[in-house]
Amino acid sequence: MASMSSSLLFFSTFLLISSISSEAKDFLVGGSTDSWKIPTSTSDTLNKWAEANRFQVGDSLVWRYEAAKDSVLQVTREDYLSCNTSNPIAAHKDGTTVVSFHRSGAYYFVSGAEGACQKGQKMIVVVMSERHALRGISPAPAPVDYEGPAIAPTSGSNGVAVVKRGVLGALVVLGMMGFAF
Repeated sequence: MASMSSSLLFFSTFLLISSISSEAKDFLVGGSTDSWKIPTSTSDTLNKWAEANRFQVGDSLVWRYEAAKDSVLQVTREDYLSCNTSNPIAAHKDGTTVVSFHRSGAYYFVSGAEGACQKGQKMIVVVMSERHALRGISPAPAPVDYEGPAIAPTSGSNGVAVVKRGVLGALVVLGMMGFAF
């Protein structure tokens, strides 16, 4: 009987931990294959899309575009704000670009096509710090100093503590259930 209880406790704990483990994700920029383009309105759709997602260290962005007409440039904050494409951190011109996030913080991307950045084809992505790597947690991203669209607010800064307490509470309940058999 005790063996069954221990097995149930172990299995329940394993399932709980597995369900909240982090796994790197690939994000298609803008949510569709034709999103990397000059916006048709002043709505800043690429930044709105980026704000609506929670990027983690290890995740990747995937761009699809016509290589003969466009490119993706990773630039500094200053070059993003001024649409300076002359000195990028990285330049991608293959039509299918994948950029992986190896650190937390802000990443700045602009189009390499002539005049496209000035017309709004650019995007800021904020990657959350590694301590927030558990999926399902939505803490506020680290503050970033930039002149761009506001980062979407979150429900509070105690998200990690609440989840830790929730996980601990769930483990205690599972343990009591396991020993009740």
